[in-house]
Amino acid sequence: MRKLVKLLKAYRIQVAAVLLLTLLQALLQLYLPTLMADMVDKGIVNGDIPYIIKIGIFMLLVAAGTVIFSISASFFSSRIAMGFGRILRKKMFAHVENFSLQGFDKIGTSSLITRTTNDVMQVQQVLTIILRILIMAPMMFIGGIFFAVSTDPKLSLVIIGAIPIIILAIILVAKKGIPLYKTMQEKLDQMNLVLREGLTGVRVIRAFDRSAHEENRFNEASFDFTCTAIKVNKLMATLTPFIMLVLNFSIIAIIGFGSMRISSGDIQVGDLMAFIQYAMQIMFSLIMASMMFIMIPRASISADRINKVLDAEPDIKDPEQISDPLDVTGHINFEHVSFSYPGASVPVLADISFQANPGEVIAIIGGTGSGKSTLLDLIPRFYDAGKGSITIDGVDVRDITQKKLRRNIGYVPQKSVLFTGSIANNIRYGKEDATDAEIREAADAAQVTGFVSETENGFDSVISRSGANISGGQKQRISIARALIDKSSIYLFDDSFSALDLKTEAKLRASLQDKTRESTVIIAAGRISTVMDADRIIVLNQGKMAGTGTHQELMETCEVYQEIVSSQLSEEETA
Repeated sequence: MRKLVKLLKAYRIQVAAVLLLTLLQALLQLYLPTLMADMVDKGIVNGDIPYIIKIGIFMLLVAAGTVIFSISASFFSSRIAMGFGRILRKKMFAHVENFSLQGFDKIGTSSLITRTTNDVMQVQQVLTIILRILIMAPMMFIGGIFFAVSTDPKLSLVIIGAIPIIILAIILVAKKGIPLYKTMQEKLDQMNLVLREGLTGVRVIRAFDRSAHEENRFNEASFDFTCTAIKVNKLMATLTPFIMLVLNFSIIAIIGFGSMRISSGDIQVGDLMAFIQYAMQIMFSLIMASMMFIMIPRASISADRINKVLDAEPDIKDPEQISDPLDVTGHINFEHVSFSYPGASVPVLADISFQANPGEVIAIIGGTGSGKSTLLDLIPRFYDAGKGSITIDGVDVRDITQKKLRRNIGYVPQKSVLFTGSIANNIRYGKEDATDAEIREAADAAQVTGFVSETENGFDSVISRSGANISGGQKQRISIARALIDKSSIYLFDDSFSALDLKTEAKLRASLQDKTRESTVIIAAGRISTVMDADRIIVLNQGKMAGTGTHQELMETCEVYQEIVSSQLSEEETA
């Protein structure tokens, strides 16, 4: 929590205002029992009506002041908490954006969503309470004891004897509650994971008629979370009734011993009434403190989870000594590159070496799991090579800033990712200041214009979440247009033509030749028709290079390539 409190610097004036308003509210509330005692002892007992009216009006003004200060403090504390939450969410999102793909895998997407929403909300709520209770509870507690002792030191022993019992109960409940809150947040992560899988995979679930199975999975995760939540809430729910029980017995004891003190003439009736009010203020200050102890354990768990995200160092960092080339021409060189995913016993890529030059089209082909996508991911530094080096224009990619590196790469991922908005805005994602003419030019090259012209609103047609309202081939073409809109020295196509029919693919590859003539183009694909016209083909087999050369050369020298070709093409096409 201490690390997160530093984010409140922007609201230090408002925090000071809340503390001051709460202090004034506490002082006025402590003053009311004294006024009531004076009204009873000097006004009611003596029948002094003008004095009663005078004190009564003054009490109303004090009560009104208490209400005004309370509302003002609540207003400012709510604004501070909401602003704090906004800053924290923004900071978390910006930090997570710097994570490598391994960084996302370590924490998990579902957990990151929970931490950015639910955990921030928990901290936000407890901040609102702390701002109000931080001053109020100690003031009411200390002030109440001071005035109670001032009124009757002997009678105040009843309150002093009850306080340790309440404090002990708060400590015991908090000690048992903290581990349960941690477990509850972890089970909330699991429930969100199952829910996310069920919603994103709804087509597969329906296709295989597994709706009942997924409902059972979610019900189990939800029931698990519910049981833990009920257990911890039952535990916390016992605290306030216990404190009220101690308070009521204390009041009974105060009235009993107080009546004896009145009979002996040690105190007056008004003093006893004021004393009861002070006792209630002391007990309620402890109830307020117990609310903090109920909320703080859960918020502390949430704060720890947030701090783990903020403290996580990105696996991929910019170099301390920047060696950014002035102009990237696109000469790529892999020298004995190997890569393994964390925890994997076998490397995904092993001893990969090749060169790619501007104006060349390099194709990478291999079976499923051969490492094609991973090889492409190493160039823009989505991952860093474990062994060997990858250089661009003679400079190691690890010595180039990520911004400079990726700005010179046009990347089309294997899974087309589109954002909610118009088709034009999705294409413009590749170049923020792109003109309508540039959008149309990129769309023409990517064979997007054909299906866009058939829509009612053209390039202003809205794409729904994840592109659910268009086909896979259309999504791929829009992704390609997004990469082509900004002139890049390097283009990476990760199986980006798999959803296209052969006719559309042929047109697209023909237009790409003109668009990327001076750039280095690397295409990863599993389809022979996509790669056979490349200047050079690299064949991967279980992460290793099984061969390299043109289509004709590989047909003569590479057995793995021959097997791939024979599995996809007829003898006539092969010939």
